[in-house]
This record gives sequence, C-alpha cells and structure tokens, in this order.
Amino acid sequence: MESKQYTLLIFSEARGKVRKIEFPFYIGHLLLAFSIVGIVTVAALTTSYTRMLLKVSNYNDVRADREVLKSKYRTLQNVVTETNAKLGSLESLATDVALTYGFGEARHEKFPQSILAMAAQGNTALDSGYHASLYAFNLLKITALKGPSDTIAPSLFAVSERSSVPSIWPVRGAVSAGFGERIDPLNGETGAEVMASADGMVLSAGREPRYGNAILLDHGNGMTTKYGHLSEVDVVVGQEVKRGEVIGAVGSTGRTTGPHLHYEVHIHDAPVNPARYLHG
Repeated sequence: MESKQYTLLIFSEARGKVRKIEFPFYIGHLLLAFSIVGIVTVAALTTSYTRMLLKVSNYNDVRADREVLKSKYRTLQNVVTETNAKLGSLESLATDVALTYGFGEARHEKFPQSILAMAAQGNTALDSGYHASLYAFNLLKITALKGPSDTIAPSLFAVSERSSVPSIWPVRGAVSAGFGERIDPLNGETGAEVMASADGMVLSAGREPRYGNAILLDHGNGMTTKYGHLSEVDVVVGQEVKRGEVIGAVGSTGRTTGPHLHYEVHIHDAPVNPARYLHG
C-alpha cells in the first residue's frame, strides 16, 4: 500500500530550476498540531502578562491610596493630640476658677460604700486585703480629725501654706516638658530620691502599663498627686507620708524614652498645673 505524501515544489526564477521536496502525510499533521499549540501558548502567555500588568496597576493604586490614608491619619492624630491638650488646659482653668470663687464641689461622697465596707472588715490577714483595710481605717481617721468639709477653700492662696498642699518639688532637676505637653515630666538621674510634695496617704503603689512603677497620694480635699516611671517604690498602700518624705526613686519604667519623673496634680480628678503650687 502506497503511503500518502506531500510534495513541495520550489521554483527559482533566476536559474529556472525547480526543487522538489517530498515528506510523509503525517508530518503535515504534526506541523499543523505544533502550530495550533504554539498559537494557544502565545495567547495564554499574552493573557497572563496582561493580567499581571492589571494587578500591578491596581497594586500601585492601592499603595498610593494607603499612603494618602496614612498621611490623613497622622494629621488627624496630631489634631486629636492638640485638642486633648487644649481640653486638659481648659478643664484645669475651669477647675481653678470654680475653686477660686468658692463654688467648686466634691464629685464623690466622703465615704463611698466600698470604703465603709473595707473599714468594717475585721481579722484581716496579712495580704493585699491588709493594705485595703489599713487605707480605709486611715481615711476614716483623717476625716474625723479634719472635719466633714470636703471642699477646698475659696482662695487658692489661703491653702498654699497647708502641709497637705503639694508645694515642694518632688525631685531636683529640670522640667523637660510643661503642663499639657507630655503632662509634667521632670528630669532626674536614675536612683535620685523622689519625695512626697505634701502630707498624704498612699492610694496606690505598684506597676502600671503606662507609667511603670507609680505612686498615687491622696492629700485630702479632693487633691491627689501622681509619681510615675519610678525605679523603685518605697511605700505601701494605706501608708501615711509627710511632706519631703522619700517615697521612691527616679527611673525609666513604663512607656518612657529615658529616666525622669512623671508628676501630676489633680483636684477632684481634674488635672491642674503643678506650677501653681510649687515653691523654690
């Protein structure tokens, strides 16, 4: 049986010769199949490349939008920070004005139910409950000695000489930021003594997420002071301290960039400028 073949004739006009090329029938099918496969492959590669270009373009657009959003977020964050600082200053001013003209009132009852409950407890073990009971007892004792009044005198100058007013510097050093900026940090070397700025009682003494080792003192009349980023704490909850008594040491615990004392003064939970009371 004769096999089918394809014959390819090539004519040369210059020499007038004819070249004859014969190849089997299946070769033609193979060439056609390879051609189809090549066309499909090229089409697939072209489609894939086009999709890749579209994805790159979309990625660049998303990246640009992300940078714009980050810029807007930073701007809003700065605005919020400035607004909070202004609100803190306004709240401090409002508190000072209210107290100066004699219509500032305490926000809390003199004896909250939780304090009365702690004061009524007996046979307390020497654990964390001991400090709570000690604080409750001292609070009731101080209140009985000072009288029922829980408001600050109308004039700030009239109370500036009381030992329970934070009028001395808690640590010797430069002020690295004023009130309302980073809220009252005072520079100091690690280990420098931190003193109570007024007579008071220890409300809390221990570790906090933001201020690290911190102490909160209650001076009565709704006035409290806070000391943060300490390297050590030398007092316990419920302990009575005197003005100038060492309560801790300067450190860099908590969220801080270096050793310093974070110092705050609050009146009825409202932050006020400590410079109004400090002398020397």
